[in-house]
Amino acid sequence: MKTYEIMFIVRTDVEDTVVKNTVKTLEKSLTDNKAKITLSKELGQRELAYEIKKQKSGYYYLYNIEAKDDKAVKEFDRLARINENVIRHLVLNIEE
Repeated sequence: MKTYEIMFIVRTDVEDTVVKNTVKTLEKSLTDNKAKITLSKELGQRELAYEIKKQKSGYYYLYNIEAKDDKAVKEFDRLARINENVIRHLVLNIEE
């Protein structure tokens, strides 16, 4: 089992329903590809260190997942790249 830590930032200039739907879509991509979400945290709205895509703040989310292979992570990465509401995302493989 591989363990991953995922953090992503969602735009703040969209409606709350759009933010929730974006998070649900990304979560669903993980669970549909047989990844187990072991930790899910909404870290709230924070100021960015520098402006990204004309955004000065964003909603931060943190996930820890376990997966047998990297299929779920690759699908998450693909969806996060094409979703215009995701400002940044980062996936780390945690070695134990």
